[in-house]
Amino acid sequence: MSRGKDGFESSANQTMIIATRHLIFRDEGRTTDIPIRIHAPEKAEVDWICRFEIGWPEGKIERWGTGVDAVQALLFALQMIGAEVYASSQHQSGRLEWLAHGRGYGFPVPDNIRDLLVGDDKRFL
Repeated sequence: MSRGKDGFESSANQTMIIATRHLIFRDEGRTTDIPIRIHAPEKAEVDWICRFEIGWPEGKIERWGTGVDAVQALLFALQMIGAEVYASSQHQSGRLEWLAHGRGYGFPVPDNIRDLLVGDDKRFL
């Protein structure tokens, strides 16, 4: 294994995408795909990380959740995705959707921002 520019060891898992979701942003008659990619958790020097990407119209962001094991890293990555989506200007505009307008996006969020949840997310997550 070699150490990447982010300070974490890179491995074959780094590029393995284990899940994707596509949100839709509707703006002035245009539909823009917002891809979300979740990578397999990987062992870092001490703990585990789970990388993810969100392809916003303004540019792709790449982040990761960290945990004491792969499951916790994945959970934290999912919560971070939920936080990024719910805090986004696209969500705040009311024109972001997943399955249908106003149903939510299917990602958990940390407890301190649960008041932002809408639709099915508010009912089930």
